[in-house]
This record gives sequence, structure tokens and C-alpha cells, in this order.
Amino acid sequence: MALAIRFDLLLREGVVADYTALARLGHVSRARVTQIMNLLCLAPDLQERLLFLPRTERGRDPIILRDLQPIAAVLDWREQRRLWPQPHKAAGPTTKACSRVLEKTEKSRHKALELSAPAR
Repeated sequence: MALAIRFDLLLREGVVADYTALARLGHVSRARVTQIMNLLCLAPDLQERLLFLPRTERGRDPIILRDLQPIAAVLDWREQRRLWPQPHKAAGPTTKACSRVLEKTEKSRHKALELSAPAR
């Protein structure tokens, strides 16, 4: 997600001309750049969830780009939120792992918001 935001900034500031230039700089295909940039179509709150995921210390990330592509392809943000893996939802191993990470992230985010809220 952070990479998509960075790429978008580089394009808007004119540092790079197009996806082809981004692909060349990143040593990836234009198709991969497009996949990354498609994350910008996610609802803002889903983008935020991705940005605040905890660091993966070992093993593979529980959320991969391939899992996010079908959600980002949906233009309706309410529908994206419905499709987003929910904690305790019966599903396969990848979705269960994703749900656990998202649930942990939500708890951390709420705690951070509580700590940053002004005292009443």
C-alpha cells in the first residue's frame, strides 16, 4: 500500500512519466505496477488498515497482493468493506490468518487513537 502511495506521488509530481518508467525503475513489469497501483482503489479505511498492519517478523505475510486484487477491483467501497476478511468468519487458512492479523491491527489502532485523544 505504501508503495502504491509513493508511486502515485512520483507520478503526480512528474518525477516519473508513467507506469513504464516506474516498472523500469523497480525492475518489475508494467502489469505488476498496475497491480500495485490498483490498491489505490481501496476505500480509505481499508488502505489505512493495510498501512498499519504489524510487521511480519518471520514467515510469509498473511495478506498478499493476490488476495487484495479482487477487493480493489470492486468500485463500491461498501461492497469492498463487505468483502474484506472479517475476524471469526469461517473461511480457508489464508483468510483466517488474514483475519487474525486484521483483528490485532484494529485493536492496536483503537488503542493508538485512545492514547492520542485529548484528555477531557
